[in-house]
Amino acid sequence: MGIALSASELIELATEQDTLDWGATLAGEITKGIVYLYGELGAGKTTLVRGWLRQLGMTGFVKSPTYTLAETYETKEADVLHLDLYRIKDPHELEFIGITDLLADADLVFFEWPEKGRDYLPTADAIIRLDFSNTGRTGLFTQNAK
Repeated sequence: MGIALSASELIELATEQDTLDWGATLAGEITKGIVYLYGELGAGKTTLVRGWLRQLGMTGFVKSPTYTLAETYETKEADVLHLDLYRIKDPHELEFIGITDLLADADLVFFEWPEKGRDYLPTADAIIRLDFSNTGRTGLFTQNAK
């Protein structure tokens, strides 16, 4: 399934494969930058990242960073950092994990639950919202103007 990239267009993601395919489509457009991922638990944020990373050439296991907080990946296209801030109670905690150093070494960064990082995160280049719907999930992509 090929899902077209269109800014601010709501798309239907009926299956997990649709979410993986959408991630792959987005990877064809964005290989560097900061991506904010919004959505409830289980909405498909990590699945989307998995599809994105596969398109960038990642062949190993892609897991949710919920418990590790951060996962790093080397792909053919970019050094990728995937952070899940769900367990962050205070944005100041990001200083203790060395957020500045982590960001300095990454070309492409995904932030799940970016609202928990408030003023400690760089501005997003793209924002993705995943929500549950009657037919599975919906996805909304917005690219920030530079």
